Amino acid sequence: MLNQINIMDILRVAVEAGNEILSVYHSDDFQVEHKEDSSPLTLADKKSHNTIIRGLAALDVDIPVLSEEGKSISYDERKGWEYLWVVDPLDGTKEFIKRNGEFTVNIALVHMGRPVLGVIYAPVLDVLYYAKADVGSFKLENAKEAITDATVLDKKSVKLPYKRQDGKMNVVASRSHMSPETEEYVAKVREKYGDVEMDSAGSSLKLCLVAEGQAEVYPRFAPTMEWDTCAGHAIVEQSGGTVRHPESNETLRYNKSDLLNPWFIAKQKGFEV
Repeated sequence: MLNQINIMDILRVAVEAGNEILSVYHSDDFQVEHKEDSSPLTLADKKSHNTIIRGLAALDVDIPVLSEEGKSISYDERKGWEYLWVVDPLDGTKEFIKRNGEFTVNIALVHMGRPVLGVIYAPVLDVLYYAKADVGSFKLENAKEAITDATVLDKKSVKLPYKRQDGKMNVVASRSHMSPETEEYVAKVREKYGDVEMDSAGSSLKLCLVAEGQAEVYPRFAPTMEWDTCAGHAIVEQSGGTVRHPESNETLRYNKSDLLNPWFIAKQKGFEV
């Protein structure tokens, strides 16, 4: 099934969804509602979601979709899915409302609980991160222009991770969800490595920074849902890193009965505390 999917098609769907988000972002009509958990839901979420659903439905593969907007699908129905798309049409809604640009479109393909393809698009930055199992992870800047031609895509995509030249140790953490457990973990990193810089970022961009090599580790000791992490997990893993539970050391799994993720640590290959 994975070999039947052209990554270019998914990149285009993500960019189209990002364009729908930007049509709201650059207007004064946010239409902020509130979900049951009191987090904001915007017109941009809905427009992006509809674009992604249409785009995935147009592919030559018939794969069900699990998204934040469709989380009511019962596990009795989902548990028989060998493959599924896991989608967050607008990850970082709070960042969107703040208009700081740190929000993304997340699209991932899961096979038997494992993310095997991931695409993350940051519309304001016009940057794509993408990965496919056994192919690797890549970063693409000026994405709208590059995805018009496969030759341009191959030429301009940069394989991840980068090799850091500055010798610095960076930890990336959530801008909105810092916790005492995260602070304790960062203290342990500093105890082992000495001078450590702290970076903050919104949405799945934190996972992208690990995959990219701009941060060695991203400890997440706060709630996330499967659609928040699935695409980024694929990108980290295909860059050589891991996304694992801090105590069991088990890799995060997807399409679980409970769609809430456990705590996790995303890190580059070779990083240990």
